[in-house]
Amino acid sequence: MSLTLRPGVCMTDTPDGMVLLDEVTGRYWQLNRTAALVLRSLLDGAEPPDAARALSEAYPRLTAERADADTASITRALTEARLVVPA
Repeated sequence: MSLTLRPGVCMTDTPDGMVLLDEVTGRYWQLNRTAALVLRSLLDGAEPPDAARALSEAYPRLTAERADADTASITRALTEARLVVPA
């Protein structure tokens, strides 16, 4: 399930990750490097297992199980906040 930003949501990279702004509500979310890496992967068309693998490659001490759980948690949070939708 690759994702895209919901219309009206913009993304800006920061030194510590990225910031998402909902231009309709004026709310913003700051994502750390881990969440930003997962989101970028999904926005680039990766499926969740591929995003988790990219996370494991970026952080070699991270177990595959933890990378899968983190990817699922990040995806769920972004979807529940209505920042992303299926591509």
